Amino acid sequence: MSELNSIALKIVSSGKGILAADESTATMTKRLQSVKIDSTAENRILFRETLFSSKEMKKCIGGVILYDETIKQKASNGKNISQLISDIGSIAGIKVDTGAKQLAGSPEEKITEGLDGLRERLKEYSKLGAKFTKWRGVYNITDRYPSRLSIDSNAHALARYAALVQECNMVPIVEPEVLMDGDHSANDCFEKTSSVIKKCFEELILHKVDLSGVILKPNMILAGNNSKNQITNEETAKLTVKCLKESVPNEVPGIAFLSGGQSELQATENLNLINKFNDTNFIMSYSYGRALQQSALKHWAKDVKDIQGTQKVFDHRAKMCTLAAQGKWSKELENN
Repeated sequence: MSELNSIALKIVSSGKGILAADESTATMTKRLQSVKIDSTAENRILFRETLFSSKEMKKCIGGVILYDETIKQKASNGKNISQLISDIGSIAGIKVDTGAKQLAGSPEEKITEGLDGLRERLKEYSKLGAKFTKWRGVYNITDRYPSRLSIDSNAHALARYAALVQECNMVPIVEPEVLMDGDHSANDCFEKTSSVIKKCFEELILHKVDLSGVILKPNMILAGNNSKNQITNEETAKLTVKCLKESVPNEVPGIAFLSGGQSELQATENLNLINKFNDTNFIMSYSYGRALQQSALKHWAKDVKDIQGTQKVFDHRAKMCTLAAQGKWSKELENN
């Protein structure tokens, strides 16, 4: 077992998942403003530290994805944030892309940037304690999109990123997100997601990336949020497993789903069913942002000094997601 493979497995084994706390300052500002909290550097770290030091972190969260600002901040006890995360038995990671920009040649689509100077930034993040990284490619579905240009360009960027990350002895999370925005059918989502993932792995192999040291972070197969033809959670689970079975090479140790705008409950229920139908060798876990944090954020906003109350809300959500990652969740447990 390679060192990268053992890091990847440690992040997603035994029902553990990933807390995506890598919101940019602009995104975090929107989240805080939505609950009427000022978005200061102090408030951003205060909320995140509240989650990182909660009781269930040790049992449920194998990895935490940080943002550039956060990995350079110190906790209230004076420790580096990555050290705080490491002390509770989790692993610190870092988002390294610089965002999705307009794609030249197809201006309605996006290309993710951030390759310039990445090798140097990775060395810095490694010194700051990061052991894995994340890069997100984003694709929208219409009758014309995602175009071949978008699929190929983003796959190439994801592969170049992953090769540089492994060169620096870190595990790359590869996140090709096919958005749920739109009125497309679940079958459209299945076909487009399959094309996107297959092209990503074609490029990863071409760039000599060790697939046993990669975590895939895909979307689930869902109808567009404006579609009149929504499917059941069971159909979502079956289509998602089928898509990944047909698109992902066997060497990949783990798949950590993004929540992609699903509610906390929906993201948990779908993950649970995916694991019930999972007849592959892949670990299927979670890498959730809002679907882990939203209820905790609302509680925290009522009284930022109520650390224990906020942690209790977060612990419950983390516990539910970890049960779902083992196919052991049920609706009744939500009220316990």
